[in-house]
Amino acid sequence: MKCPYCGFLDSQVLESRVDNEHESIRRRRKCLKCKKRFTTYERVKKSSLWVVKKNGLREPFDREKVRKGILKAIEKRPVSLDLVESLVNNVEQEMFKKGRDEIYSSTIGKAVLRRLKKIDKVAWLRFASVYLEFEDLEDFAKAIEKK
Repeated sequence: MKCPYCGFLDSQVLESRVDNEHESIRRRRKCLKCKKRFTTYERVKKSSLWVVKKNGLREPFDREKVRKGILKAIEKRPVSLDLVESLVNNVEQEMFKKGRDEIYSSTIGKAVLRRLKKIDKVAWLRFASVYLEFEDLEDFAKAIEKK
């Protein structure tokens, strides 16, 4: 495994852990050259899944895009990165379990919102404001009232 710090191609595995859903393996590694530690994740490559966007365009499902959206929502919130990784895994797993080749982006957004609401209400509201395209304070108030 290539070290993200120095680029050396050899590392030592210090610890391996299976995630709660048994979908991936988290490995703590140590570069044999610079001695810095880093984490890698190993998961089964699943068949391709296409996302149908609001404008009708299609693009491949990208778990990193989902992860980045969640990370923006939890910025400066007391939510661990392990919990984020678990949330992304759960959303990805739910989408693939639907057994379809295409999934609407709204389905992904709703799955993220459902999970974020249980984890952190502020992060949920932040994600909702982008996902539901809030335009003014009234939209925020309506969302808060519905919760």
